[in-house]
Amino acid sequence: MTDVLAVADHRRGELRDVSYESITAGRQLADETGGDLHIAVISGTVDDFADKLNRDGVDAIHTVSHGEEFNHDVYSQAITQLYDELAPQYVLTPNSVNGLDYAPAIANELDLPVVTDTIDLDNDGETLVATREMYGGKVETTTELEGDAVITIRGAEWPAAEGTGDATIEAFDADIDEDAIGSTVNGFEEVGGGDVDISEADLLVSVGRGIEEEENLDLIRDLADALGATLSSSRPIVDNGWLPKNRQVGQSGKVVTPDVYIAIGISGAVQHVAGMKGSDTIVAINTDPNAPIMDIADYAIVDDLFDVVPELIDEFDG
Repeated sequence: MTDVLAVADHRRGELRDVSYESITAGRQLADETGGDLHIAVISGTVDDFADKLNRDGVDAIHTVSHGEEFNHDVYSQAITQLYDELAPQYVLTPNSVNGLDYAPAIANELDLPVVTDTIDLDNDGETLVATREMYGGKVETTTELEGDAVITIRGAEWPAAEGTGDATIEAFDADIDEDAIGSTVNGFEEVGGGDVDISEADLLVSVGRGIEEEENLDLIRDLADALGATLSSSRPIVDNGWLPKNRQVGQSGKVVTPDVYIAIGISGAVQHVAGMKGSDTIVAINTDPNAPIMDIADYAIVDDLFDVVPELIDEFDG
């Protein structure tokens, strides 16, 4: 019987969706190994976070109150000490900016293998099979691991855990070496696009190269305004300098999981699809009925966006 330790992810006072998805992935592994699922909550409003993470499938939540925001040295020390205390077989971290910061460090400190950006995990009781995508999602590869390991999981690949749990919540007294902390978060500065975070949007209107010219973006902005939606895009729009980087959806941009994702003039390259396939409802507008985006769309409009979008604006802006 072996346990699983999953590390919660938060930023600026809010838990990230992947924290709840980690519970689902961790519970799956714990069921396969016959162990318990432990959640680590480090820094920030840990008691509030712990209450929110107390969902079905969680056996224990360990809080480490030290600072408000992510800090590499604090996380590395706290997780290493939790590993020594709990002796889990697997440490799950998000494949986020934060997770990818400390996961290799704790793997190195604990002399464990690390597998990043996994999209599926399966354990037969002895061997863990971790599935990853390569070459922009064109192929899937599997890595077999025996023994303990550190694993980062991609967001939006597991459903978020739901329900109310009855986990034990306890403070973990981590012995943080203050002299080993080499940096401190003093504040945040938004760059290029203000305070927009497309990963938090419930409704996204996303535009691709089918828009043809930068001045045509005003048409898409009008639709987003009419719907009360947030504007996002595929990579070519950002590469052209028409929208800032923080509006980009995809592997090299942000992973989004809105209630509704409207893809306008987007063909659906695998890199883009990887960033939005977790959307609840996908609407695609494209002149090409064979465009890859049509394969995953719940609703597909095969027509010229310059004919369709004005009609939608008239419909919703009335």
